[in-house]
Amino acid sequence: MDKIKIRTKQLSENYYGKAITPFIGRFGYPNVNAGIINNDVESSEEAKLHDDPKTWAKNNYDIKSIVTLRTNVVNSRFKADVRLRNKFLDITKEVTQASTPADIEVNLDREPQFDIKFFNVIQPMGPSARLKKIEITSNPKIHGQVDKVVSDIDFKASDALSQLYDKGFDENFLSRLLSVGNLGVKVQRKLVPTRWSITATDDTLGKHLIEEIQDFPEINYSLYYGHYLGNHYFILFFPGVWSYELFEMHANQYGSNPNNPEFMQDFEIVFKRKTYAENTVGGYYSVRLAILEKLKELRKRGSALVLRYIDENYNVSLGVWVTREAARKMEKISEFTDKTELLSFTKKFIQDKFVQYKSTLPNPEFFYSSSELLKEIKTQKRLSDFYQK
Repeated sequence: MDKIKIRTKQLSENYYGKAITPFIGRFGYPNVNAGIINNDVESSEEAKLHDDPKTWAKNNYDIKSIVTLRTNVVNSRFKADVRLRNKFLDITKEVTQASTPADIEVNLDREPQFDIKFFNVIQPMGPSARLKKIEITSNPKIHGQVDKVVSDIDFKASDALSQLYDKGFDENFLSRLLSVGNLGVKVQRKLVPTRWSITATDDTLGKHLIEEIQDFPEINYSLYYGHYLGNHYFILFFPGVWSYELFEMHANQYGSNPNNPEFMQDFEIVFKRKTYAENTVGGYYSVRLAILEKLKELRKRGSALVLRYIDENYNVSLGVWVTREAARKMEKISEFTDKTELLSFTKKFIQDKFVQYKSTLPNPEFFYSSSELLKEIKTQKRLSDFYQK
């Protein structure tokens, strides 16, 4: 893992630095706090690292390292109406399109004071100060594909997201474009609070992939497992049409009945989900995206039952990206001949994985009996059922 640099000097109110990512708040909507997350480092690669979940996960950054990175950035904030333009917002829109952090000169109303805030959807936020003036000091490097979709004011945002995703732009970059109103039909473009844009991007890309995988051959009964920062995903695949269900629970439910544990659950059976996943919220869409990416990679289609167990190592909230990257780390454990064999093996696999919790571990059998997906599979008629040997 790369060594993380800890800030040793206090930022002044005026400095040259790098624009890393936008932040659009949601309180007071439609009059919100907008900002440019930046710092005073000289290297674009070092600056990019401060908002790069894929790199964090790839290199297994721990919680302390990630928090350190986020304390070393400043939110240079200003007020904005989500539908109106101003100079600060125009600059934010431009630097957000850049492939690497753009060079900027920042003037704030005061020296940023050390602070760190944690959220359940977005990455932790470091100190902030009111923006007085900002200038771009070099031409931002904007990819031609990005410039093309941003310039097309008749192109729907969902189509723009899907097209850029297929070209290799990741969801973190795409959610930034959406949040600052860079995408969509002209009359519909507006600022989107960052936490909304993250989920909207995951949801849009997920629906895009559902369409892509629907004609692939069926996956076999199989178990995959991925984990990161105390988040453990047990992903059970079943042959058939796309359906998805997510259970979330703490691995150690001390003082609770493990046969009647506390949990959260959301699902979509056969058809695309049309309402927001109120229980598992943003993690529902981020994990769905990771699973659909795996199915596309395998060129298979099927249903996925997901059990998320959270252990004591995940002791601060770092944002919904953790769930996406933990699920993306999934590796195949085994294939099975039928559903019963898959469920039985998974139960023992989970119990062996969390043997230290013993009697306080939520019983996987409980989630099997509560699963809407398994109920559907039990009653679902398959084409092979009509052909008797």
